[in-house]
Amino acid sequence: MNATAAVEMLSSPSLQLRTLHSSTSSFSSPPIPFRPSFSFRRIVGGSSSATPIRSISSATMGFELKPQEARVPPAIPPPTPPISKANSLDFKIALCQLSVTVNKEQNIAHARQVIEAAARNGAQLILLPEIWNSPYSNDSFPVYAEDIDAGGDASPSTAMLSELSRSLRITIVGGSIPERSGNKLYNSCCVFGTDGQLKAKHRKIHLFDIDIPGQMTFQESKTLTAGESPTIVDTDVGRIGIGICYDIRFQELAAIYAARGAHLLCYPGAFNMTTGPLHWELLQRARAADCQLYVATCSPARDSGSSYVAWGHSTLVGPFGEVLATTEHDEATVIAEIDYSLLEQRRKYLPFQRQRRGDLYQLVDVQRLNSTETS
Repeated sequence: MNATAAVEMLSSPSLQLRTLHSSTSSFSSPPIPFRPSFSFRRIVGGSSSATPIRSISSATMGFELKPQEARVPPAIPPPTPPISKANSLDFKIALCQLSVTVNKEQNIAHARQVIEAAARNGAQLILLPEIWNSPYSNDSFPVYAEDIDAGGDASPSTAMLSELSRSLRITIVGGSIPERSGNKLYNSCCVFGTDGQLKAKHRKIHLFDIDIPGQMTFQESKTLTAGESPTIVDTDVGRIGIGICYDIRFQELAAIYAARGAHLLCYPGAFNMTTGPLHWELLQRARAADCQLYVATCSPARDSGSSYVAWGHSTLVGPFGEVLATTEHDEATVIAEIDYSLLEQRRKYLPFQRQRRGDLYQLVDVQRLNSTETS
């Protein structure tokens, strides 16, 4: 990777801040070799023969590409991001990898301090971890759950996020907390705009139910209910698609967000010591490369003494699948730049979104299709 980053360490009594100034605008990809023709072996009736494949230009003349039909309804181009400061397309994101304790009030107070510090260092978008106000366990979810819709004293975690987003004039993707709604519990992420208003709430769609013998067994469905809707939200820092942890494994969700014109996907997540080293970075880079957009993730810091040990390694990935900023497993805040002008540039380099074969396959956005049919 030719992208360079200068890392500035900023210290405070309870916080490690890492500010990364990534020279993403100077990122140059290696040239992609163009081969006008080549051969492959075709087996016909038990015999093989070398058959030339036409050049890219001549091959595409034999049929009509139908990329618009590969997305149902047709994909929406990303809108011009409404970034402030003289319509600049770049801004700073903060990935706040928080330590989580059993003391809920302490977790909320600490998150406040970290968010305020990130904002002082120029972050316009804050991303918090999955389940940052509670231990990650089925026993804890019912105890720490909040009534987000009621707000106020019924949801002190989101009340704090709303207050800070308004007072600091920042956008907050508030990680996730256990949510109580009636007799159901959800793993929910709230997005607050610069006016302090709740702009969106994503309930984790894919529950983490796995059993890897001798390594990791967890069943969120013992206590939690799955969400029923993708969540994409327009903010002052662009159009953002939201997923929570296990949601990142499902490429269809990311593809739907891309087809709805997202600039950035945010995944608060808590991968563990089994799946983390194998899949955490891999999945982020895959989603970014598949969809040609930015992907940001935020994990809790690792606590080796807890019943569920998080992998950490909160990360920002660029639209070419390149890791722009990351950290290790300790508590830290990573501040890095996002430049949306790179989205169009990268899509010109690799124009596969215009090369999809709608005559062979389709991705159906059921929610959007139903909305179109009923309108």
